[in-house]
Amino acid sequence: MSKSERKTQPQPAYDAQAWMAQMSDPKGWQSMMNLMQSGMPGMSGMSGHSEMQNVMALVPPEKLMQLQQDYTEKFSALWSGLMESKKPEITDRRFSAPAWQANPLYAFNAATYLLNAHFLNALAESVEVDEQTKKKIRFATQQTVDAMSPANFLATNPEAQQLLIDSKGESLQRGIMQMLSDMRKGHISQTDETAFEVGRNVAASEGSVVFENDVIQLLQYRPLTKQVYQRPLVIVPPCINKFYILDLQPENSLIRYAVEQGHTVFVVSWVNPDQSLGHLGWDDYVEKGVINALEVAQQISGEKQVNALGFCVGGTLLASALAAMAARGKKPVASLTLLTTMLDFVDVGSIDVYVDEAQVAQREQSIGKGGLMPGRDFATAFSSLRSNDLVWNYVEANYLKGEPPPAFDLLYWNSDSTNLPGPMFCYYLRNMYLENNLKVPGKLSVAGDPIDLGKVQVPSFIYASREDHIVPWRSAFSSTNLINAGKRKNNRFVLGASGHIAGVINPPAKKKRSYWSNDKLPETASAWMEGATEHPGSWWGEWADFLASHAGEQKEAPRKLGNKAHPPIEPAPGRYVKAKA
Repeated sequence: MSKSERKTQPQPAYDAQAWMAQMSDPKGWQSMMNLMQSGMPGMSGMSGHSEMQNVMALVPPEKLMQLQQDYTEKFSALWSGLMESKKPEITDRRFSAPAWQANPLYAFNAATYLLNAHFLNALAESVEVDEQTKKKIRFATQQTVDAMSPANFLATNPEAQQLLIDSKGESLQRGIMQMLSDMRKGHISQTDETAFEVGRNVAASEGSVVFENDVIQLLQYRPLTKQVYQRPLVIVPPCINKFYILDLQPENSLIRYAVEQGHTVFVVSWVNPDQSLGHLGWDDYVEKGVINALEVAQQISGEKQVNALGFCVGGTLLASALAAMAARGKKPVASLTLLTTMLDFVDVGSIDVYVDEAQVAQREQSIGKGGLMPGRDFATAFSSLRSNDLVWNYVEANYLKGEPPPAFDLLYWNSDSTNLPGPMFCYYLRNMYLENNLKVPGKLSVAGDPIDLGKVQVPSFIYASREDHIVPWRSAFSSTNLINAGKRKNNRFVLGASGHIAGVINPPAKKKRSYWSNDKLPETASAWMEGATEHPGSWWGEWADFLASHAGEQKEAPRKLGNKAHPPIEPAPGRYVKAKA
């Protein structure tokens, strides 16, 4: 165990009186805040002793005194309970195992940690600053609180200690080997990565690459029905992840589901860029990515219009492409589906802590004119938003307990990172997340063509997830007022349970979760929710009905993929998706 790890552990139970005295003194609180500050992401401009003194000065003295008094009283009660052999009540699931309750000192240690966590968060909440700064303080506080959990250290985790004894040291040996393996890979293993292979048991739906350039490969999937709808479906997944989140296993593949419904499905597979593509910008992703994909699907199908689906930032790119094409007098789609997509970035959710002028300017200076935004940085940032679930949970299980991570396709995909070209990423950060320019007609352009989302005149199916911390559902709802302006009654909004990924990947056969729908589409998200009805199961059926209503007549399924101009290049899933960041 390193010196830094020992420093971040809670004080042992036998030193409780000294600890209580320290926390009753303002200098003790200053020491705690200095400890809290060490190594926190997303806290630009708030590092060092003097900055933390400034933060402390922003807490009203009477509030600080009240917090210290409350802390002292509650800690005294904990200490008295320990002296009387009373077990504290602990509801946090990290400490739910019997080992935490079997020894009064471990129970006391866990309860003390939770008390410290509560008051550190209360202190962060009491700082009188603007809301954006307070968000960063809350985030940094929570990051440190999560890292300081006694469950994260062998010396204070009774479960890991018991395993060490029972296994005669083998659990620790396995944990060290797994930690060294992860250090070589550059990320914490969340799943057994040897259990999956792209193209074998994930991303295994049958099809071919029918087009490629330096930005995308376009995949066409083999029909599974004798008849197919006239208009094909073109899917634009997010470019910050790999497309096979939509094609994991056959039983939870949205791509396979669409093919089974009788649709000819095309899917964009984004390049995983290296330094040679570090010059690509937003326009390249719109033109060479989305617009080329739509045009090739039109040419292969022989249809003037297709149906299009965009997922997350894929939806943002798709809407931008359709607006650019509208400015050119083109209407390539008959319907639009947006899944957990933001077009109005007024509320960007938890990722907001990483977006401000200073941080965006820093990225622009380092990679804005060329270079890469590494995929591992995306993974780290998103994991930090749910650090207990996506970081510390695996530190405890993999390293302290030596448990091999189980095989889970979704987590395998989650660890399969994708890079982005620096200019493209910086444009996206500034114009969408920081300045919210996309929703302003004419503010942005693609290849000189002004972007006006109001000119995207197509009926739209807009889906959001209720617990989504990346795309808040109310922000996704705002798209109903931007797309198909003047005919928004033809749009449909559906809200699913769960989060950004689990809410989307919810096949009907699983009979899990629920969703909300409303046949009316009022102007505001609150009004929509007031009139919404909850239904058990998956929203996929609602989407299938919407898509079928815009897919045209049915015809005999094609026997061959591609056409003369675009013959098959290689089998799906293609080379691009197999490239590692």
